[in-house]
Amino acid sequence: MNHPSGQPQNELPWSAGFCDCCSDLKTCCISYWCPCITFGQIAEIVDKGSTSCGASGALYTLIMFVTGCGCLYSCCYRSKLRKQYNLKGGNCGDCMRHFCCEPCALTQEYRELQNRGFDMSIGWHANVEKNPGLAMAPAVEKGMSK
Repeated sequence: MNHPSGQPQNELPWSAGFCDCCSDLKTCCISYWCPCITFGQIAEIVDKGSTSCGASGALYTLIMFVTGCGCLYSCCYRSKLRKQYNLKGGNCGDCMRHFCCEPCALTQEYRELQNRGFDMSIGWHANVEKNPGLAMAPAVEKGMSK
């Protein structure tokens, strides 16, 4: 339900902490050394298979090489993920988290999707085949209408 200010109410907490990278050392290391892999996996799930892991990872890498800042792209996916699951946060915070600690942000997003039942290594389509219920994003309550 939206507050008159336009801010959603009853946002849910993230299932994994932002600084809990060390509890998933493998993903943290991949996110640090080759963030395009972690990002590509996240983007494929968040986009519900409309983009592939490889294409998203390649675009991330291109943006990283051109601008030196892949977070210009990845922070948008944090916002998409947060909105899909009604998670706490805001667009400015999403960008700041990716700008200040890209590996921590990517690891948190990766773990959030894992905790929601996704096997990140097999992509969207295989996840849906394995568990059709994953295709349904949770409904976010809408405010009252006229």
